[in-house]
Amino acid sequence: TRCYMFYKCECALQYPSLFSSLRQRRIFLQTSFPGQKFDDCMENEGVVFQSGDARFSVGTDGSIYTQREVAGLSGPVQFTVTASGPHTHVWETTVKLALTGQPTPSPPGNQKENEKEEEEVKASPEFQAPPTVIMFPRQREMSSKVLRRQKRDWVIPPINVPENSRGPFPQMLVSIRSDQDRNISIRYSITGVGADQPPNEVFSIDPVAGKMFVTKPLDRERRSSYHLRAHAVNMNGERVESPIDLYIYVIDMNDNRPEFKNQVYNGSVDEGSKPGTFVMHLAAFDNDDNTTANGMVRYRILSQTPHSPIPNMFTINSETGDIVTVAAGLDREKVSQYSIIVQATDMEGNLNFGLSNTATAIISVTDINDNPPELTSRTFSGEVPENRVNVVVANLTVIDRDQPHSPNWNAVYRIISGDPIGHFTIITDQHTNDGMVTVVKPVDFEQNRAFMLTVVVNNQAPLASGIQSSLQSTSGVTISVVDINEPPYFPTNPKSIRFEEGVPAGTSLTTFSASDPDRFMQQSIRYSKLADPADWLSINNTNGQIITTATLDRESIYVKNNIYEATFLAVDNGSPMASGTGTLQIYLIDVNDNAPSLLPRESQICERINRNAGINITAADTDTDPNVGPFVFELPTFPASIRRNWTVSRLNGDYARLSLRTQYLEPGVYEVPVIVTDSGNPPLSNRSIIKVKVCPCDENGDCTLVGAVAAAGLGTGAIIAILICIIILLSMVLVFVLWMKRREKERQTKQLLIDPEDDVRDNILKYDEEGGGEEDQDYDLSQLQQPDSLEHIISKPPGVRRVDERPIIPESQYPIRPVVPHPGDIGDFINEGLRAADNDPTAPPYDSLLVFDYEGSGSTVGSVSSLNSSSTGDQDYDYLNDWGPRFKKLADMYGGGDDE
Repeated sequence: TRCYMFYKCECALQYPSLFSSLRQRRIFLQTSFPGQKFDDCMENEGVVFQSGDARFSVGTDGSIYTQREVAGLSGPVQFTVTASGPHTHVWETTVKLALTGQPTPSPPGNQKENEKEEEEVKASPEFQAPPTVIMFPRQREMSSKVLRRQKRDWVIPPINVPENSRGPFPQMLVSIRSDQDRNISIRYSITGVGADQPPNEVFSIDPVAGKMFVTKPLDRERRSSYHLRAHAVNMNGERVESPIDLYIYVIDMNDNRPEFKNQVYNGSVDEGSKPGTFVMHLAAFDNDDNTTANGMVRYRILSQTPHSPIPNMFTINSETGDIVTVAAGLDREKVSQYSIIVQATDMEGNLNFGLSNTATAIISVTDINDNPPELTSRTFSGEVPENRVNVVVANLTVIDRDQPHSPNWNAVYRIISGDPIGHFTIITDQHTNDGMVTVVKPVDFEQNRAFMLTVVVNNQAPLASGIQSSLQSTSGVTISVVDINEPPYFPTNPKSIRFEEGVPAGTSLTTFSASDPDRFMQQSIRYSKLADPADWLSINNTNGQIITTATLDRESIYVKNNIYEATFLAVDNGSPMASGTGTLQIYLIDVNDNAPSLLPRESQICERINRNAGINITAADTDTDPNVGPFVFELPTFPASIRRNWTVSRLNGDYARLSLRTQYLEPGVYEVPVIVTDSGNPPLSNRSIIKVKVCPCDENGDCTLVGAVAAAGLGTGAIIAILICIIILLSMVLVFVLWMKRREKERQTKQLLIDPEDDVRDNILKYDEEGGGEEDQDYDLSQLQQPDSLEHIISKPPGVRRVDERPIIPESQYPIRPVVPHPGDIGDFINEGLRAADNDPTAPPYDSLLVFDYEGSGSTVGSVSSLNSSSTGDQDYDYLNDWGPRFKKLADMYGGGDDE
């Protein structure tokens, strides 16, 4: 409840309050007054309560206690309680206490009302009837001479109204009146939520009598309280009293069932759990007031399915909704799921007065590893071909009663003995849980004909506490090795040998033989050549001897890094035959069999001697050390002009400089021979030619363009001739381009005699002739063609024939078109030509009998005579007038209009 104190401090008094009301309520005297709460807006720091009656005391929490025996009290007790603190002034209230069972004296006129009110209090302890009449606080006057402290206004106690009242409505709650209504006419009104604010008209007031009514049933779940203000004004609308606050609380009724959020809840508990193990939590919500019995929900279990091992394996905390186990014996392998019906009831679980609802709890019994895996047999067997890997040789089966495809069920196999090298491993099948013994390293029949393995199986998850491994978790596996024909192998592969290059054909290099690993099989091996890039070798097919068939050359393109490789094949005569390959590597030692060659082949030099001018030369040799450099460069003695014009000076072991000996040499191209000798044993020499262009140079020592051309052998006349030819060619291209542009311009400026829009000349289009029907392909196409002479007609055998000849008479003369026609004479010119063509017997078509050959019968194509027009009635062709002059004739022939 809110109130405004004397010093304008807003304080909160929670109902029922120590500062109760102007209308003193009946309060039954007990050992202590129920705890009241007071808030001074400063967290009650240092607040002190004082009682005006020495027989009663007030605690720090607002509780009223008796100080002595009160058995001698003969009537109600009334005293004042004050509250004071460092941050506030003093507040006061009056408390009236009555003996239990003794009514409070009341004026005679209100006796019936008090008796009725007392009955209501006894019938409903939680419901406090509102006061019959609420008076506006009296305005306290202050003397102009004496200053007095004005006491605070009284706080109106809240009005309690039960929800879902059946009426009749409107139902009166209280009467509000002012003590000034004796002198003037007062009009009363109320404002606030529920009166003049949404929801409107829940409460109403008689403006004259001041009686306040509730007009409809209230619902606490929609709104639990209302705050209204009562106003009193005179007939002129002037306020005669300060507004008072009215607090209306809706008293809760048990009109809502507890509701579960879900109809089905899922929980789980490990099998073998001890009693008292938490399983799951269920919660139901009741929209009623949870501070009263209406909203206090209690839980209980109605049924359990199945009843194994006992009907009551679980219990539920009636207040919290926690489900726990109450008995041992949960075994997933026997019962994997329980269904429990849980009932939630309000009114603290009172089945006679409370409302109930139910939900289903599905409890899954989760698996623990309480069943060790057991192999189905004490021994297993299998066999494996030798030299095979990734092959399943045996399948181990196991039984595990735990939940399939869980860590408690998944099997893990280990080989604990019989395979020290690790030839085998066991892979678990994820679907069947079987163990597949797989070969991971090839086995050799000649070394091990059988393996005796000891296998143990466990689960991925460790066994539960107190569970021992089964004796059937260990088994023996016997694996037999099957002998197969293994291919021959070369003990040294690849095999390397060293020889000097130049070994002649027919030289025996080595014996490249293979071995057969099958010691228990008597087999022979034959050899053949598989790869010999240069075709230098051959092999004996029985003993593997390698013989050269050509000279070995280290400088061959088939030799890489001085090594030549050849591959050979060894095949046994087993069943089936098996083969193996071997590689022979021949390291060829270099001999000095290649003379050096001069580099570069071409160069240029200035015509005049220069200190820094010269050509750096070197040599290339396909041999290797020590059969290459340092090289010796020298000029031959013949012809003598070589040494007279040129000289060679050594720079280092691999380079020398070729330069002019004379001060000036005529520009041109000179072939200078140079002899190059390597350092081999014995050394080899080579006479090479270098082409040197001697040319004039600029100040930087570089050949000029003219000099370079002159050095190439072209004179000044030749250069001028070339330039003249280029100029003539460019001129011809320019003239051709100008001629083309002029011709295009003339074509564009040429005027047409007839406007293209009026050009309606007809053209005769000649199409190919068609043959006879589909069943008549034997015909003479010449009968459909115009004969060139009459002899063809005369010599034709009697029968049906085509006569279409041009008459042999002088041709008619047609009018000559004037050279410069006038546009007005075009019509006359066309009419004269038309008359001449009509009177010309030599113009086609000729007036003669046209007889065509028989085309045959049986054509699948229908007769043309069967075609007819699908249009009926008149058709409007006037739209042809809109298509331009080309369709004007058709518009005149078929268009609408009067016939001339």
